[in-house]
Amino acid sequence: MSKPKNRAEELLDELIKGKTPEELIGNEGLLKQLTKSLVERAMQGEMTHHLGYEKNSSTGNNSGNSRNGKSSKKLKGDFGTIDLEVPRDRNGSFEPQIIRKGQTRFTGFDEKIISMYSRGMTTREISQHLKEIYQVEVSADLISQVTDSVMETVIEWQNRPLDKVYPILIMDALIVKVRDGNHVVNKAFYLALGINLQGTKEILGIWVERTEGAKFWLQILTDLKNRGVEDILIACVDGLKGFPDTIISVFPNAQVQLCIVPMVRNSLKWVSYKQRKELVVDLKAIYKSPSEEIAKKSLDDFSTKWDSQYPMISKSWRSNWDSVIPFLAYPPNIRKAIYTTNAIESMNMGLRKIIKNRGSFPNDEAAIKLLYLALNNMSKKWTMPVQDWDDERSLESRVAEFKR
Repeated sequence: MSKPKNRAEELLDELIKGKTPEELIGNEGLLKQLTKSLVERAMQGEMTHHLGYEKNSSTGNNSGNSRNGKSSKKLKGDFGTIDLEVPRDRNGSFEPQIIRKGQTRFTGFDEKIISMYSRGMTTREISQHLKEIYQVEVSADLISQVTDSVMETVIEWQNRPLDKVYPILIMDALIVKVRDGNHVVNKAFYLALGINLQGTKEILGIWVERTEGAKFWLQILTDLKNRGVEDILIACVDGLKGFPDTIISVFPNAQVQLCIVPMVRNSLKWVSYKQRKELVVDLKAIYKSPSEEIAKKSLDDFSTKWDSQYPMISKSWRSNWDSVIPFLAYPPNIRKAIYTTNAIESMNMGLRKIIKNRGSFPNDEAAIKLLYLALNNMSKKWTMPVQDWDDERSLESRVAEFKR
């Protein structure tokens, strides 16, 4: 037996009966008309509450304030542009709450703009999309104003307090094209991905390279320390020039490890697309080895198989061997946290796609704004700890595990 419909459902059925999709949700459709009526009635209700009496009620006589007609207001939203009539009072003291003074867009509309921007759409593309989907004319300047409002949040995020200890810190860099005067230059934007004591991934910050070598690394590490980080147990970095001495000067107990992800990525630069899958399997045999001895044997096997085509790969791994193998001394769960590539590769792939779509940025702030928004979207999926990571371990036992 079907459940009887309530009055609201019956009215809704009557309203949509015989209507086409265009008549329901088109530019002048029923949904837009209902939204207009609902908002205007809500404002009339707010006015009644503000004055303390109903419209045309004798209670309002000599009350000191009364209704004083209406003013026009255009509001942009999911249904296009809606022309509203906003009630006024004679004293000018009424300010509606459902649509606030100075508001030109429905709540949630800005979030849609920011969401599209965070996925790499340009201001022009967003403007065109809003016009096509919602029949709303939104200028590039307005879109820029909306996205610029994010910068305050970015600054707070970049300066937020951090945990005292991060067992693993992975540093990576993206090359971004940024306009500098009349030229477009390549700039390195560095990202710090930390794995905290609970085994959860966390982006610690974004930094733009403005100095060279050890001085730049010192700037990043000092920033982390100033924000509350007292110890890093393993620092995974892409390239070691100038880094070991600098990181030890700031975090004396840290072990520096060449990051496996960029090592694999750099190896694949030489390889044809058809052979990548097979070659990656052979690289995994090296860094997933249970011991240094077996890892060396796997590297020799790799060399025998691939040197005739790609001799520079094994040469690169051998020349960096002392910086590749430190993590093999750790227990399997920690090794896995270091060489697991899914989160980092997925993050970099997503960011590179967005950056490629945008071409170049007018300044550093514009690039940081987009990177932050994109990373914020990605980090929402990082709800689970690294596989096999026991987040109930005490700090002392966790540190002891890393110091084996």
